[in-house]
Amino acid sequence: MLDIYELNLFLVAAEVENFSKAASLLNLTQPAISMQIRNLEKKLDVSLFIRAGRTLALTEHGKSLIPLAREMVNRAKQVEEEIQSMKGDVVGHLKIGCSTSTGKYILPFLAAQFRQQHPRVQMSIYTHSRDIILEKLMNGLVQLAVVSTEPTSKHVGHRHFFTDYMALVVPVDHPWAERSLIEPHELCETNFLLRDSGAGTRKTMESFLSQMGIMIDDLNVVMELGNAEAISMAVEAGIGVAFIPRVVALRSIEFGRIKEVPLAGGTLKRKIFMVHSHRQPATKAQTEFWEFVQQSAKAVLVNILRNES
Repeated sequence: MLDIYELNLFLVAAEVENFSKAASLLNLTQPAISMQIRNLEKKLDVSLFIRAGRTLALTEHGKSLIPLAREMVNRAKQVEEEIQSMKGDVVGHLKIGCSTSTGKYILPFLAAQFRQQHPRVQMSIYTHSRDIILEKLMNGLVQLAVVSTEPTSKHVGHRHFFTDYMALVVPVDHPWAERSLIEPHELCETNFLLRDSGAGTRKTMESFLSQMGIMIDDLNVVMELGNAEAISMAVEAGIGVAFIPRVVALRSIEFGRIKEVPLAGGTLKRKIFMVHSHRQPATKAQTEFWEFVQQSAKAVLVNILRNES
C-alpha cells in the first residue's frame, strides 16, 4: 500500500528537483529522503527520477505520478482536518494565492482577523502572476486565489471579493499637487509611470483612459515598473505621476510624501475576485474562510480601503 508520507516527500523533491533542498525543507537528512524515494520506487517498480549528480529530473512515470500523489496527499490532509473539525475546532493549513497588489495588502489583515476566531489554522499567502496562481489553484497547491480578472473556466467557482479603487498620485512638488481637479487631456502633458504590460492594473487603466479618447501612446511614459510599490516610490522621488491602487498609496499619502489628485470624468476602479477550484475537495478551513470573507470581513475591508464611493 502506498504511504502518504512517502508521496508527500516525492512531491517536495519533484518541486525543488534536489534531494538536499527537499530534505532541508522537510527537516530531514539527504540520505533519509533518498531512502524514502527509493522505497516508493520499489513499491511502484518504476524510476521516478533521473539522477545526475546533485540534480534531479522527473521521468515520465514521475510526471504521471504528480497529480495522483497530490490528490492523495490532499485527501489525506482533508480527512485529518475534518476529523479534528468534528471535535469542534477548525484546523489545517490554508494556502491562498494572490496576483493583485491590493490583495497583498488586504489578505494579511483578513488572515489575522480570521485566526483570532480559528487560531489552529495556519495560513500562507503566495504572490505570483494571475496565470501561475490559477495553475497552482487547479493543481491543488493553493486552496483559494485572489485575482483581478473574472474567471470564465467551468472548473472554478468565484465571487466578488472587493472593489479596488485606483488613485492618481503625483509628487508633492508637482504643479498638480494643489489642484482640485485634473482634466483627462492633461495626462498627456506630464511624465507618466506605468505598470508592466501584463499587469491587471495596467489593463484596467488602459481601458479607462481609452473611454476618454486617450491611448497609451499619447502619454509621455518615462518608466515602466513591475509592481505598484515601486511605482509609488518612483512618484515619491519625483520621476512622474501614476495610477496605483489607493491602498498601496495610502501610507505615502498620509505621511505627505505623495499627493492624490482627482481626475475629471469618473473613478478608476476594478473588481477583485476570490476563486476556488471545483477539482479539489474543499477543506474545512477553506470553507470557513470563504464564508468569513463574505459575512464578517466587510468592516475590515472598508477600514483598509477607506473609500466612501
